[in-house]
Amino acid sequence: MSLRINQTVPDFTAETDQGSLKFHEWIGDSWAILFSHPKDFTPVCTTEFGAVSQLSGEWEKRNTKVIGVSVDSAEDHKQWKADIESFSQAKAGFPIIADVGLEVSKLFDMLPAEAYLPDGRTPADSATVRSVFIIGPDKQLKLSMTYPMTVGRNFAEILRALDALQTSAAKGVATPANWQAGQDVIIPPTVSDEDAKAKFGSFDAVFPYLRFTKAPD
Repeated sequence: MSLRINQTVPDFTAETDQGSLKFHEWIGDSWAILFSHPKDFTPVCTTEFGAVSQLSGEWEKRNTKVIGVSVDSAEDHKQWKADIESFSQAKAGFPIIADVGLEVSKLFDMLPAEAYLPDGRTPADSATVRSVFIIGPDKQLKLSMTYPMTVGRNFAEILRALDALQTSAAKGVATPANWQAGQDVIIPPTVSDEDAKAKFGSFDAVFPYLRFTKAPD
């Protein structure tokens, strides 16, 4: 069964290029982003890991840890990071899980239970391991996206979605289409006009169910 929004994500112990970790313990009180890859030394994934490396300061500002998953060994990950850092001109300081046995890929329903790695495999054998999972400090899944191998992920969008999730969780609001941090937000329909005025002050009611207000500080 697929992992659903607001479900607690699986806990697991795994080897990474930075040693062993227990996932929930590693998350701690932070937000976390787990992003997965079907194989090391692949072109699109190299650009993606580079993009994540370049955003290290942005993740830190948002109290967010990032962790990669790739279906290769920890030693391969260490060697691949040299290419990633050379390409991106940024330190790849995040861990990469060595999911050689496919345990994590199966726990997060990226591969079926009967999947295995054949001899001489190519990335196509684990092509569905191309997902992003944003996880809250409560260890629950807040958002997931899955991409094909040919389409690089837009980490500016992932950052934007993280901002929206954190704003929603902290302020009790929703965000409209194409929202960017600092723009007006939506008051949820479950909040009455009276309570909305008390909590947010003035607001603009386009329809009774669609009310905009300034983003709370």
